[in-house]
Amino acid sequence: MTLNYQPASPSTTEFDELADRIQQQFDDAVVSGTDQELFYAGYLNGHFSLVFSVALKEGNLTLDALDKGMLLGLQQAFANNELEEADQQGVVAYWQQVVATVA
Repeated sequence: MTLNYQPASPSTTEFDELADRIQQQFDDAVVSGTDQELFYAGYLNGHFSLVFSVALKEGNLTLDALDKGMLLGLQQAFANNELEEADQQGVVAYWQQVVATVA
């Protein structure tokens, strides 16, 4: 008999708290961020709402799932030329900063 060990994933409450911490990073940009940070946070906010709801629906309740979903979504958006290259790089760097802050 083989036992498949899978580490416990965070609860929905913990996932909601993680999402709140990420959202707080976006909100902080409104209050005290630079104009560029405000732009990045606003851009990411819409993507984040979608990625969060997909992760919740699929039961992927981890920061890693959110990060991968965000990077995939950004990659798809950038492939459609949504932003100039400099802004694309800034958005990704800002997202990585948010992830590092809430991790």
